[in-house]
Amino acid sequence: MSNHPIKAVLLDYGGVIADEGFQNGLRAMAREQGLDENTMMNVARSAVYDSGFILGWGTEDEFWQCMREGSGLKGSDAELTKRVLQGFVLRPWMIERVQQLNAQGVITGILSDQSHWLDWLNERDHFFEFFDPVFNSYYMGKGKRDPDLFPDITAQLALSPNEILLVDDIKSNVERAQAAGWQAIHYMDKAGFLGMIDKILQSGNQG
Repeated sequence: MSNHPIKAVLLDYGGVIADEGFQNGLRAMAREQGLDENTMMNVARSAVYDSGFILGWGTEDEFWQCMREGSGLKGSDAELTKRVLQGFVLRPWMIERVQQLNAQGVITGILSDQSHWLDWLNERDHFFEFFDPVFNSYYMGKGKRDPDLFPDITAQLALSPNEILLVDDIKSNVERAQAAGWQAIHYMDKAGFLGMIDKILQSGNQG
């Protein structure tokens, strides 16, 4: 664990700031429609990129068409999108922790592989006010699968890599961030996250 002080904490949205509505919603719909959940998720992980939806050059319609063709999912675009968005439930305790970090002078931002849905979710739940900056793959044209993303963001923040902490629920994203010199937490649950971030922040302060 680095003892370098953390100046910016970037958090993933789905699965960290909020419950993972995308995965949970698709799994629930797979069960209801008699489809295989694992197949559904494998198709989804490819479709968000293959359709270009998550990178800003594809449309919501193209994404759902990929899902229908690959998994057999049924439903209109509006119905499917509504079902997924309902599953993103903001975690109030996480917002409280973010506010504490803000009060300590730490930059808190969002780093999410998302579409314009993130804007819709903010219109519903008003959470952007707690985060600055907001990095969304839909507007950046690249996501966390691209190792170049991390040095790009490091430059935008004008920080050293080891002054940035990523919190993400996908292990491969954590590993790519660490390979770029960032500190990172693989989010598993509330207790584990709170313990880890406290240790990292205390270690940095002591350094």
